Amino acid sequence: MEKGWYPAAAAGGMTYLDHAGSTLFPESLLKAFTDDLRNNVYSNPHSQNISSKLTYDTIEHVRYRILQHFHTTSEDYTVIFTSGCTAALKLVAEVFPWVPEGTEQPSSRFCYLTDSHTSVVGMRGITASMNVLSVPVKPKDKWLLEKDWLPTEERNCTTPHLFSYPAQSNFSGTKYPLSWIQDIKSGKLCPVKIPGKWFVLLDAASYVSSSPLDLGVHQADFIPISFYKIFGFPTGLGALLVNNRIAPLLRKTYFGGGTAAAYLAGEDFYFPKKSIAERFEDGTVSFLDIIALKHGFDVLEKLTGGMEKIKQHTFALAHYTYTVLSTLKYANGAPVVRLYNDTDFSDPDVQGPIINFNVLDERGEVIGFSQVEKMASLHNIHVRTGCFCNTGACQMHLGISNEDIRKNLQAGHVCGDDIDLIDGRPTGSVRISFGYMSSFEDAQAFLKFIIATRFSKSDTEIPFQSSATQLTTEPAPDDHSYFNSINKLSPRTHITDREHRNNPSGTERAVGWQSPESELESIRAALSEVAVPKIKRGGKPITVINIYLYPIKSCSAFEVTEWPVGNQGLLYDRNWMVVNQNGVCITQKQEPKLCLINPSINLKQKIMVIQAEGMDPISVSLEENTGKEAVIYESKVCSHRVKTYDCGERTAGWFSTFLGRPCRLIRQSPDKKNDTQHKNTKGLTCATSISLSLVNEAQYLLINAASILQLKEHVAPRLKEPLEIEELIRRFRANIVISTPESFEEEEWAEISIGSLRFQVVGPCTRCQVICIDQQSGERNKEFLQSLSAARGKKTNFGIYLMNQPLRSSFPDILSVGSEVLPMLKENTEIQHPTFSEEKCSG
Repeated sequence: MEKGWYPAAAAGGMTYLDHAGSTLFPESLLKAFTDDLRNNVYSNPHSQNISSKLTYDTIEHVRYRILQHFHTTSEDYTVIFTSGCTAALKLVAEVFPWVPEGTEQPSSRFCYLTDSHTSVVGMRGITASMNVLSVPVKPKDKWLLEKDWLPTEERNCTTPHLFSYPAQSNFSGTKYPLSWIQDIKSGKLCPVKIPGKWFVLLDAASYVSSSPLDLGVHQADFIPISFYKIFGFPTGLGALLVNNRIAPLLRKTYFGGGTAAAYLAGEDFYFPKKSIAERFEDGTVSFLDIIALKHGFDVLEKLTGGMEKIKQHTFALAHYTYTVLSTLKYANGAPVVRLYNDTDFSDPDVQGPIINFNVLDERGEVIGFSQVEKMASLHNIHVRTGCFCNTGACQMHLGISNEDIRKNLQAGHVCGDDIDLIDGRPTGSVRISFGYMSSFEDAQAFLKFIIATRFSKSDTEIPFQSSATQLTTEPAPDDHSYFNSINKLSPRTHITDREHRNNPSGTERAVGWQSPESELESIRAALSEVAVPKIKRGGKPITVINIYLYPIKSCSAFEVTEWPVGNQGLLYDRNWMVVNQNGVCITQKQEPKLCLINPSINLKQKIMVIQAEGMDPISVSLEENTGKEAVIYESKVCSHRVKTYDCGERTAGWFSTFLGRPCRLIRQSPDKKNDTQHKNTKGLTCATSISLSLVNEAQYLLINAASILQLKEHVAPRLKEPLEIEELIRRFRANIVISTPESFEEEEWAEISIGSLRFQVVGPCTRCQVICIDQQSGERNKEFLQSLSAARGKKTNFGIYLMNQPLRSSFPDILSVGSEVLPMLKENTEIQHPTFSEEKCSG
């Protein structure tokens, strides 16, 4: 793509296919806008000074450009600026002249097509508060003709009704007939059998991003739009285009700054401004963003030649991609994707540049959209997944009933999460969409991704399942020397310090703790009364073989042989994290080089030493310091704000130099108010409040070396280069590594005890693309996540999350390598382990 089309953020091999969500802005738009701001002074348009008048006049010019873009004038339409399409829809619901139930004249109806955005359906909440009925209409319903049912005496009824439908479905790209506008307003078509006058709201947000709209021909009464879908910038700005013929009927109760011609503060007197736009734009409009629109129109015309060319260009890409997708077949003839569409992609007047689908396996079963999205991310392809804020279309195309929606909610699935399959049935799908800067290469990159991930030799193998699905009487192989040497470790109450591998600074790898033997025995005795005896496996114990903590989130592991346990997990585990200049957490997903940063903790000197190749070591004090307070938000940390403080300019400079981008090191604040009950802690028997560090899900992550070995044997044929066991363990970034006689038996545990510590299992760990990163080099291996998915039967679960339920004692709780693990099974389960067919093993 030529420079000037994609912004700098899209450089570097990105394939962006979510233009229906938000298109990308060109560099030339930003340059033109910033040049404008440098050369002119714009101030509040409600003032009367020179700069204010310049602002006001520029805003009025932008209104003119918007109307011109939609082939109409100020004689027919008024542009009311809003914060977006959603705000425009809400405004219509609030000001429409509804006639409620219970009056002498017939009451109003709000009708909407079920293939509508959530923001349209949400209007019924406002209409319900006004005692107005809402009526959903399905796209395939047979509509009424007025002449077929309406008595002559009722044809003059003036009760206002509102019908809303999308010009283009944001789910499938289907374009609904613009002729409906006039047919409904004239009475030729009636959504429901009721007398009155119909008005039409045309949701054009998705449509106008890639298609021309002529309001001179198709004169809807209300047209809400969002400008970021057209230009990519600015965001947070939309408009409601109102037909001037209905504007005098609109009712407004609240009045904000700039809307009043006159009012009294001491009496109930208010007179609105004559201008429709000023009457409905409460407060100061986002004037700088509005000025940016001028440059958006200029650049769009210069780069593309107009909306008709954009329409043809984007449709050609969608048509090509759809044609190839629809013909992809497995060797057995089964389709690779299930497409959700209402057209055959032959006509750009009835189909937009949106393709919706789910990927299937050879047996015709859906591969969850979350797994597809993860794999796409590895190929730097940006897609959209879920139901796209259009539950009606999602239900229609995926065959999801109303009862299914309620059951899925009870099962824990909510809009926007990554629960993609429930009882084997999809809860959503995958959507790709093209914009004016999309290219043929983008379409090819996507198709190559589908082909590469679905047509490898190993994809024809039968995947092994979790331990709950197959039963074998043969014990798991236990002849690997690595595991044999580990299993010979015996529990110890004191382990001497040993030097950390590749640690020239001499910081500690492990810290010895000496516990009174008698007290340890008394605790073990107490545990034996409440813990279920260990699972019998021919007398072989289950033991801890590795312990890792990650002082800095997403940086390298710090391995120890024993370590104190705090109230948030292993002491100092994920107490720090790296953030960008906007205070947003940086992880290996965005910056794989983080794994090359090696933090180590020296408890005696009370410092954390940070090292990386080519950099001088730097130390950070372990002493808690309130320092310069900063509040950040990380959605995966209990979905709440976490108080942190900055670790200073010296460390910020160190990290910025190594990563080659502005960033800072911050630490979680010791403020006890941060302690919170996490979503996964429900049902824990410990009465103590559960506290989390900067982890994603839980205090601890446990993996099983036996499961690693079996996974290694299965995925080895799929990978170009074999992976060593230790490298695999590091990729899964666990805190606790155990060795059991059987693989995957950890997935059937409800609780475990290790020494004096008791843990509750709170669920499986669903893996992301981080496991594709070599933790020694920072290089990505795209095939690894797909291999795990194939190995686990389309799932990417590996490892289990734990929460600590500490016993009260007079000495610190210690987690040690060599300690015995005592598991408690889930109710009504038997420990089983996967088997491989000969064909699969030979892979």
